[in-house]
Amino acid sequence: MRRLFPVTDETAAPAPGGASGDGGGREWSLDELAAAYAYPEPGPGGPVPWLRANMVSTLDGAAQHDGRSQPISSATDMRIFGTLRALADVVVVGAETVRKEGYRPARAREDFAAMRQAAGQRPAPAIAVVTAGLDLDFSLPLFTSPLVPTLILTGAAAPPDRVAAAEEAGARVVTAGDGIGVDPARAVRVLADLGHTRLLTEGGPRLLGQLVAAGVLDELCLTVSPMLTAGEAQRIAGGPAVTVPHRFGLVSMLEEDGFLFTRYGRTRPAY
Repeated sequence: MRRLFPVTDETAAPAPGGASGDGGGREWSLDELAAAYAYPEPGPGGPVPWLRANMVSTLDGAAQHDGRSQPISSATDMRIFGTLRALADVVVVGAETVRKEGYRPARAREDFAAMRQAAGQRPAPAIAVVTAGLDLDFSLPLFTSPLVPTLILTGAAAPPDRVAAAEEAGARVVTAGDGIGVDPARAVRVLADLGHTRLLTEGGPRLLGQLVAAGVLDELCLTVSPMLTAGEAQRIAGGPAVTVPHRFGLVSMLEEDGFLFTRYGRTRPAY
């Protein structure tokens, strides 16, 4: 892997045969990846919520192939996926993605144990599922045997029988909306009130579109996959368009085997 941006002494073009200069011809350590994707340091006023998204897209804009993201991913993309999870307090995900991707509880990883302990974090991030109707299989390990109890983010008008089923399975149901659905801005506040300020969402596209429209997304970690799929696959964000496009700035870009691993962030007020 090599760093393309910001440009440093480690930025190097690949040499003939695929090798490259400093930082380019080797696999980055997990510590290096964690440093490259570190959350902003808290200011004098203490930690504030920071919501980042992690998504993958093909060259022609597909976020999935045959309904799943794995076919357009890579081994390094999955290492970054694991690193981003290891840095987060909570992983926010939509119910449809839970069903399609077969979500399981986040696991504790020895490689990150000391880092998480030093940061005052639990051994693994919680999973927070955003759902209006709670149409989920509560017999799955995500709900019955997580290392950290799974959160259900829903509205005040959620079906009482499904709320009861979720709680009976061991999930913690959290109200984040006055109606049947979830208010994205309120969801961020509720999670922060629970002590979760390092937020990560893995989509899917519908949830990411809602977060974008609500103006609560702080950072996008986007893997650009060097593949073409055509077809009618979803983009990384769906739903109604925003009135004015949101402008983000490039924070960093890494490259390996044609995959681009980018970070874009919006400007935040000084602490």
